[in-house]
Amino acid sequence: MNNNLSEGCRVIRLDVRDNVVVAPEEIAAGSCIDAENVVALQSVPMGHKIATRFIAKGEPVLKYNTVIGFAGEDTPPGTWMHSHNILFDNFVRDYAFSQNYHPTDYLPQDKRATFQGFVRENGKVGTRNYIGVFVVGNCGASVARKIADYFTEERLAEYGNVDGVVPFVHELGCGMEMTGEPMDLLRRTLAGFVRNPNTAAALVVALGCERNNIHGFFEQMGLEESDTLCKLVIQDTGGTRKTIEKGIEDVYAMLPKANSYSRQSVSAEHICIGMQCGGSDGFSGLSANPSLGAAVDILVRHGGTAILSETTEIFGVEHTLTARAVTPAVGQKLVDCINWWLKYNEGRDCQINGRVSPGNNAGGLANVLEKSLGGAKKGGNAPLMAVYKYAEPVTEHGLVFMDTPGYDPVSATGQIAGGANLITFTTGRGSCFGSVPSPCIKLASNTPMYNRMEEDMDINCGVVIDGEKTIQEMGQLIFEKILRVASGEESKSEALGMGENEFVPWPIGVLA
Repeated sequence: MNNNLSEGCRVIRLDVRDNVVVAPEEIAAGSCIDAENVVALQSVPMGHKIATRFIAKGEPVLKYNTVIGFAGEDTPPGTWMHSHNILFDNFVRDYAFSQNYHPTDYLPQDKRATFQGFVRENGKVGTRNYIGVFVVGNCGASVARKIADYFTEERLAEYGNVDGVVPFVHELGCGMEMTGEPMDLLRRTLAGFVRNPNTAAALVVALGCERNNIHGFFEQMGLEESDTLCKLVIQDTGGTRKTIEKGIEDVYAMLPKANSYSRQSVSAEHICIGMQCGGSDGFSGLSANPSLGAAVDILVRHGGTAILSETTEIFGVEHTLTARAVTPAVGQKLVDCINWWLKYNEGRDCQINGRVSPGNNAGGLANVLEKSLGGAKKGGNAPLMAVYKYAEPVTEHGLVFMDTPGYDPVSATGQIAGGANLITFTTGRGSCFGSVPSPCIKLASNTPMYNRMEEDMDINCGVVIDGEKTIQEMGQLIFEKILRVASGEESKSEALGMGENEFVPWPIGVLA
């Protein structure tokens, strides 16, 4: 990225072949942009784009030398370029399956970074040590919350290695199909959280008559009761009060085992991050997302894993990932995901059909093509090693993709169910997102927002826009922050107590 400075207004040129540049701060009409030899014909808001040459009607608009739409009219140099004059349209993409695949140059084991993690019996490593209270259906939600809420900081004081007792409640489990993908997906999500390396022990609560039957759930997902996994059925136990009392008793019985885990030094290859972006703006794809991508490249070289998701938010740039796929079959799986979403959203006023949210639009993103261009930057330059269904266990190391909606809580829930033991979240407009049991690190794309929401933001990537750091320097800083948070350093969302309400399994399917 070249932050062109001149006696006139500063702009950001991302590629020599682009026909637009980005305004790092508001540019008034009539201002000279000496680096591009143009004059702003209209006022240009911060994060928005300016044409640097004549763009004929119907000609592609290029950012990062990638099509983000087509000129809706003949456009002179200096024109403010946004959704009013950049038209969204589909275009032919060359998927070039695996043509740009290059194997990762892994660091030797003795050169890899380490962190302090909780090693489980199956070899998985947690970054946190929680006891979860889960429900198979919404009817058990209040009981689960009351069991978890009983375990205050004071009552857990003698269990210093336990990070907390957390309820995982949701609105599904009844009034839905008893078989098929919706039920399979819900069960896969719940089982994934139970098995997540950040979950030391789990209590699963049911009313007893849910369509998501607790015994069927355990059987289908291969779960077995043990000293760290218990069932509790309200109708069998004798009602609300007795079930809460029994649940508290069960958690107390699991606490000594959970507390027996302590942090020890392990390789960074055990870190698996889920990557999210929300409240994106025109700077997200210039600072926070590519900086996270640089951190991902470092993590992958150390043997770790990064999960890119939000399928509707890579639409239009999926060919940049298929070209890096380890095999054509992996690339085709990604294309199949895109095609499913296109069919699913046919005729609907959804993001994949062009329109981004009002906040994204105000922040400088003209359409989903431009948003996807920035979103995909989170994946860095590593090869794409695998594509997973929502909440499927992630077993491959390196950069992988999980098919999820773009809605952040649903998407992050799928990633954690897949095994993510840490979440990273880039934002330009600002976000208050947090997650448990996997801590969330939030990355701000611009300095003004970081300064407004410093209590919620972990890292300011806006210094890239300000010209104070390079993307590679920020990537190293993010990687070091990942290691520290994985080792127990509290993230901003953890300090604020965020995360319980962000457990949102994907509510796909018909309700009855």
